[in-house]
Amino acid sequence: MKKIFFTATLVLLSLTAKAQYGTINAVLDRLEERRGINQDLKEVNLYDKKFVLVKDFDDHTERDFIVIKGNNATYVEMFDDKKTGQTSTNLFTGNLLRTKRNILSFYFDKLENQKIAIPLSKNLLLTKQKDILYLLDINNNDRWIDEISYGKAK
Repeated sequence: MKKIFFTATLVLLSLTAKAQYGTINAVLDRLEERRGINQDLKEVNLYDKKFVLVKDFDDHTERDFIVIKGNNATYVEMFDDKKTGQTSTNLFTGNLLRTKRNILSFYFDKLENQKIAIPLSKNLLLTKQKDILYLLDINNNDRWIDEISYGKAK
């Protein structure tokens, strides 16, 4: 009787441990997805993709866009003044480099088609959460969202 009870307890404990392992593994997968770690996004085609970043401040709103066309990229900064209602725009053009680890390095060396002395550079991590593409700024953790998915995220 003791042997049957011990065997049944051992079987139940092993099944419970496997269920706990599955739960822990699912939690770790979600955390890795949130941080952008270990995602295989090599198959993601970025040609003709647009990413949006919107920041709202007390006196103005910033809307930034990155448009990717192959190895070329366009960066648009739009500033909306809340008091006067005026909008100002900066249009940067340049190129990008995509690494094996899903990092996109942007190098914008032209402003309004004029060479600038100090180029603007951005390093962004490509990540995917719940079928929505994001670019995470490595320096300040800003989240650029894919324009097509912008409505889904709200």
